Amino acid sequence: MAKNKWDAQDYAKHSSAQWKWAEELIHKLQLNGTEHVLDIGCGDGKISAALAQKLEMGSITGVDASPEMIALAQKEFNIDLWPNLDFKVMDAADIRLDKKYDIAFSNATLHWVADHGAVLAGINACLNPNGKILLQMGGAGNAQAMIDIVTECIDTSGWSDYFTGFEFPYYFYAVADYQNWLPQHGFIADRVELLAKDMQHEGIDGLKGWLRTTWFPYTDRLPDHLKELFLDEIVSVYLKKFPVDTHGKTHVRMVRLEVDATKCK
Repeated sequence: MAKNKWDAQDYAKHSSAQWKWAEELIHKLQLNGTEHVLDIGCGDGKISAALAQKLEMGSITGVDASPEMIALAQKEFNIDLWPNLDFKVMDAADIRLDKKYDIAFSNATLHWVADHGAVLAGINACLNPNGKILLQMGGAGNAQAMIDIVTECIDTSGWSDYFTGFEFPYYFYAVADYQNWLPQHGFIADRVELLAKDMQHEGIDGLKGWLRTTWFPYTDRLPDHLKELFLDEIVSVYLKKFPVDTHGKTHVRMVRLEVDATKCK
């Protein structure tokens, strides 16, 4: 994650789907308000803050590898006003914390991380016995239609010279991967599954905003004056196959990998 340079303000404007899915995930935690929670990949901090509001007798630490994201989170959710909430710059694959937690939570982050064994080892080290993890990330088959179109545009529209040596930047793992990794790192799987999701955005601008803020590993390969042209082409090709609906929404078929597990005693 540390190699990715995020535009924190722009992400905050174009992450409505991530927020919606986070709310669904938070509900699954069934918090009693006393827990100490670790939020891995906390981004701009608004999801951590939503959790903090449910933890009147507990606390939450949000970690993210992006200094820009953490700076925005600390600005928006000042510790003087949010005493049970703090933020730290930290890579998900190198979690080192002195404090012990009851729950490790992560939403829409870990598909940016290659080594999930390192993630699980770091989580295990800072969880209490019988601590829980609830993780959701892009899983096998995620955004496949969009990936195919981006690849097609690169290969057929004169962009390929900019992508020599390019490596696919996301890590979409399968259920079987986590079923192997969890016991290796001291966890018992309670539920590991792939979930189909429909990501919606407000029209063309919303779809393009999402691409601009989360597909920057592609646009970073281009000169600044070509980035918008590249995104316009992708959006145009995509919407020919998956048009805006009658309510002005665009749709991207997503697949999320959700992991619910318990730390062994």
